[in-house]
Amino acid sequence: MSDIDRRSFVSAALAAFPLAAFAQSIKTSAPVKAALVPQGEDRQSEHHSIGISSTDFKVTTQDSGGALFLFEHTNHKKGGPPRHLHHNEDEWFYAIEGDYILEVGSDRFHLKAGDSILAPRELPHAWAFVGDTPGKLLIAFAPANKMEAFFRENAKHFNGGNYANEAEIYRAYGMELLGPPLSIA
Repeated sequence: MSDIDRRSFVSAALAAFPLAAFAQSIKTSAPVKAALVPQGEDRQSEHHSIGISSTDFKVTTQDSGGALFLFEHTNHKKGGPPRHLHHNEDEWFYAIEGDYILEVGSDRFHLKAGDSILAPRELPHAWAFVGDTPGKLLIAFAPANKMEAFFRENAKHFNGGNYANEAEIYRAYGMELLGPPLSIA
């Protein structure tokens, strides 16, 4: 088999795998320079509030060419978002400080500073800040898809200090709203 035939065969074989297709799809014009975001700051010098918490975007969808959206989530009060799932994004949580409860599928986890967990796409999940000291999570979505836009929209719709709880908002951003937030009593 010639080198050209071999390359064609390998390219065709790799294209059959979803991960390879994803890798091909994210080869975009992402910026080729570093983007420093100082502690306590937002990538675009904005601070986003959802009542019980605030977020600072650290890596925007544009920064990564659509491959990643990452933000720092600071909890001011106990609680969290309703149970939901993402059809197109994996969601990763890293506890910087504080105590959190996460349910991913039928499993329940207690996260403390330094712990992380992946909530794969299509798997229902919910989380809640349950600590008595400040809480802070680093949350990443890969690929980014519409998640940055969702968080901008969610900040406009928070109700009485709670997260948006409207199924149509979730559907518009490629997610499903499945139930109430976790009980923290």
